[in-house]
Amino acid sequence: MAKLESSMKNMVLCLALVTLLASALLCVTYALTKEPIDTTKNSEKETAIKNVLPDKSAQVGEPAKVSLEGYNDAFVIYPATLNGELVGAAVETYDNNGYGGKLKVMVGLSNDGTVSDYKILETAETPGLGMKAEDWFRAKGDIRGKNPETTKFSPTKDGGDIDAITASTITSRAFLTSVQKAYEAFKKYQNK
Repeated sequence: MAKLESSMKNMVLCLALVTLLASALLCVTYALTKEPIDTTKNSEKETAIKNVLPDKSAQVGEPAKVSLEGYNDAFVIYPATLNGELVGAAVETYDNNGYGGKLKVMVGLSNDGTVSDYKILETAETPGLGMKAEDWFRAKGDIRGKNPETTKFSPTKDGGDIDAITASTITSRAFLTSVQKAYEAFKKYQNK
């Protein structure tokens, strides 16, 4: 086989061919993994909804979307009823101001707005620092059993009532803001 001449035309052609093959491989990989990834995410979300509810025996109703000023995406409310009466909700909330960008959280709230539990659904925070939020706010800065109406959900460094993660104030702010917004969305849902 003859060696191709090293010309601009041949180099561009070769580069285009390699790019086309790489793109095709990426498309095939995406197509093969999209459904299993979506299934896993949905399963994790369903588990999070059940685990954060104030009453684990409550029935989860149809989700409702609530918009808040200053937020592009709606917050999703999963109402929980027991014997036909609203006992609280799981709220899919977020804040875009985490150190690594968007932080998505599922927050469980009782009827009066008290935080029953939470689960971080998506985060891109710094490993070893911001990734501690899941455990930190159950231990040292425990938010469970607190109500955003009576507790200022911001770090003590900012004049709030919650201890922030050491060296990870940005993540702490984003997490606590997302919980505060979950409360606001749930109150708006209740007042409809």
